[in-house]
Amino acid sequence: MAKQPAAVLGTGQTHYVAKRHDVSMSGLVREAIDRAMTDAQVGWDDIDAVVIGKAPDLFEGVMMPELSMVDAIGATGKPMLRVHTAGSVGGSTANVAASLVQAGVHRRVLAVAWEKQSESNAMWALSTPVPFTMPVGAGAGGYFAPHVRSYIRRSGAPEHIGAMVAVKDRLNGAKNPYAHLKQPEITLEKVQASQMLWDPIRYDETCPSSDGACAVVLGDEDTAKAAEQAGRRTAWIHATAMRTEPTTYAGRDQVNPEAGRVAAAALWKQAGITDPLGEIDCAEIYVPFSWFEPMWLENLGFASEGSGWKLTEAGETAIGGRLPVNMSGGVLCSNPIGASGMIRFAEAAIQVMGTAGDHQVDGARKALGHAYGGGSQYFSMWVVGSDRPTN
Repeated sequence: MAKQPAAVLGTGQTHYVAKRHDVSMSGLVREAIDRAMTDAQVGWDDIDAVVIGKAPDLFEGVMMPELSMVDAIGATGKPMLRVHTAGSVGGSTANVAASLVQAGVHRRVLAVAWEKQSESNAMWALSTPVPFTMPVGAGAGGYFAPHVRSYIRRSGAPEHIGAMVAVKDRLNGAKNPYAHLKQPEITLEKVQASQMLWDPIRYDETCPSSDGACAVVLGDEDTAKAAEQAGRRTAWIHATAMRTEPTTYAGRDQVNPEAGRVAAAALWKQAGITDPLGEIDCAEIYVPFSWFEPMWLENLGFASEGSGWKLTEAGETAIGGRLPVNMSGGVLCSNPIGASGMIRFAEAAIQVMGTAGDHQVDGARKALGHAYGGGSQYFSMWVVGSDRPTN
């Protein structure tokens, strides 16, 4: 049975900040949900099912919080499904919700993802304790820094590339009202002068720890067409893909993971795309440390292996370039981990809906949303477009 068309009807985000002491997890999530439902112009009776996603429960220190949040997320008496694929979970949650619509199981599905990192300590939650690893391998940065060093060695990328990405994304974030970090005064020199945390990753090349939530409302073809007839724009889902691989196995390439390459190939094939760089108008890519932009440009097939940094250096990933990347500021500006992937998906959707405001890419009609998680082992992505898919 062929997939049925599905579309994003509305999106909602909270403002991302270091600590939301004014709301509980339920209150935080409800902000994003209410905004998404208002954007989609739907009520609770229109929502057939709820799909939620968040990162490990240790990040807040609350086990299975969704069970006590059923009322807040509108799932009372409705099917509710939780997704967990580490840091890629926000993207995976959107994909799972889309699959329920594409399979004809539900007409309209609410997907929501969040993180309230201020209630725990994600860095130490992500750290394998001594004696199983060296104490200097703290947090995600300690894990990924060797991969970045390997990329630099293999590609011959100059050392300023990471700083260039940081400057671009922080300037973009300054245009996004929801972004956690807004640094319109940032410069290459300031980034390069910031503290070295995990060689070669500097302080200003890392993501923040954020509290926040993101939600999307997805609908079937009839619902999307009705919305468009009423004068509202939707983001049609052209393709979705998810792949994973073990954290460690002999010969594993953590600089250019196979699961990411396979997922991207499946995504482009499903979307009918043969030239990603030429056919995708903009992309929201999961870049928690700045060097991951050129790495993922290669992994996704936008650039040949070893040359992703050249797109960055040439300014092609800035707004106005050949492939604008992370117009919202990306993970480098806002990182509520469980929601970060869904933010990428939602931001891709609002680009093709033409509602991104000051960080809108002119004429964007086809966009990529991308997320990864774990030890670069979980990948989720989608392509959305302003036109109904024909394939």
